[in-house]
Amino acid sequence: MSLDRDDPTLEVPVESIEDAVAYFRVGEKPRDAWRVGTEHEKLGLYESDLSPVPYEGERGIEALLERLAEVDGWQRIQEAGRTIALGRDGMSITLEPGGQLELSGEPKRTTFETCDEFQSHLALMRRVSEEFGIVWLALGSEPFHSIEDAPRMPRVRHEIMRSYLPTRGSLALEMMHQTGTVQANFDFADEPDMVEKLRCAMAVTPVVSAIYANSGVTCGKANGFVSRRLHIWQHTDPDRCGLLPFVFDEDFGYAAWARWAFDVPTFFLVREGRYIPTGGLPFGHFVRDGFRGERASLADFERHLTTLFPEVRIKRYMEVRGADAVPPQLTCSLPALWKGLVYDDDARRGALALAGGWSADQRQALLLDVARFGLAATGPQGRPVAELARELVALSDAGLRRLGHAGSHDPDESGFLDPVREQLELGRSPGQVILERWAGDWKQSGRRLIDYARY
Repeated sequence: MSLDRDDPTLEVPVESIEDAVAYFRVGEKPRDAWRVGTEHEKLGLYESDLSPVPYEGERGIEALLERLAEVDGWQRIQEAGRTIALGRDGMSITLEPGGQLELSGEPKRTTFETCDEFQSHLALMRRVSEEFGIVWLALGSEPFHSIEDAPRMPRVRHEIMRSYLPTRGSLALEMMHQTGTVQANFDFADEPDMVEKLRCAMAVTPVVSAIYANSGVTCGKANGFVSRRLHIWQHTDPDRCGLLPFVFDEDFGYAAWARWAFDVPTFFLVREGRYIPTGGLPFGHFVRDGFRGERASLADFERHLTTLFPEVRIKRYMEVRGADAVPPQLTCSLPALWKGLVYDDDARRGALALAGGWSADQRQALLLDVARFGLAATGPQGRPVAELARELVALSDAGLRRLGHAGSHDPDESGFLDPVREQLELGRSPGQVILERWAGDWKQSGRRLIDYARY
C-alpha cells in the first residue's frame, strides 16, 4: 500500500490532460537505465493458534515494526504518532489494511540483485518475527479466517477506502484485508515503448496469473478457486480494476491513460498530512472545479494513480500486478519472467503475437477461468493455458539469454525460470498442489498448510 508522503517537486498545478502527459514523460528512461523492482506482500498469523495478528499489543504489528527498526536500522514512518511503515535505502516496508506487510524493493538492474534483496528481507523477517511468535505465509489469500475476524490497521487512507470501496464491489474488504500478491515494476523508453509493453503485459497477464495461482483455501475449506485472489479483484471496483480493453485501441497512449485516470473517482486529498475524503469525486472534476477551495496538483495526481488497481498499471513506470503471493523461489522467478518478456524486443513481440489478437471478451473469460482452474484452464480457441504458459516461458527464456545480464556464477538470468519450468512439468498451479494435498495427506490440517506455506 502506497505511502502518501509529500514531494515538493510535485506541488505544481494540474490543469489539463497535457499536464498529466508531461508527468508520465518524466518517467522515460534510456535502455541502459532500465531497472526491475519487486514488491511482495506477506500474510501473518500467530504460529501457536493460527489467529490473526492485531496492530496493537506487545506482540502486534506496531511492536514488530518497532523491533525491525531497532535491529536493522530502518527509519520509522509515522501517522498520528503511530508507526505505519519503515524506510531505508530506497526500500520500504509498508502496512497493508489487514496487517499484511509489503516490501517495496529498490529498483535493481538484475534479477540476481532483486532476489538477493528479497532473501535478505525474508531472513530478517524470520529472525525478528520468531520473537513475536508470528509466521508469514506465501499465499494469495488468508486461509483460515473470515473478513469479520480480520484486524484493521490504523491508517486514515485505509479507513476512507473501507468506507468507499464496499459501495462498488461485494468483495472489496476481502481484497484490502485478506489478499497477498507479488508484483514487478519496469521502465519504458518513450510513449511507443510504454504502449507496446503495456499491451504485451495486459494481453498475457491471465496466463502469467495461472502460473502463480495460489489461493484455494478460505475459512479452512476449499473455496472453489485456484486463485480466489483473482476472483476477489473482479468484485472490488469496476471503475479502477480489470484488464482495460482501451489499451488496445489504435490511438492509445499517455493521453488515453490520463483520460481514464481523470474519469476514475478519487478517495481523498492530502493537505499538510491531513486526509480529506472526496466522496468519489472524479479526478477530472477536481481539476476542472476544485474541491472545497483546493486545486489539483501533480502530487494529487500521483496519489490518485496509486488508488487505481488494473491488472497492469502505468505510473512513471509499469507495474504488473496479477500474481498471487508464492514461495520464495517462485517469487524470484516472477520479475525474471516478466523481464524476459517486456525488456527484450523479440520476446515482447512474440508474446503479443501469441495473445495480442485475443478480444477483450476472450481475455476476460480467460481471467475468470484461470481464477477457477489455474493452469488447468482453457484459453481462446480451446488452447490449454498450460500450453500457452510454456510458450511464454520459452519466449522469456530466450529474451533473458539475449539480454545477457550475468550474475556472479551465471551468464544470464534464465535460471530463475527453473521453478516455473518445474511447475509446468507438474501441470498444476501452486494452489492446485495445495488443494490436492489439503484434501489428501494433509487431511485438511491447518498446521500442515502453515508448515508448507510459511516463508
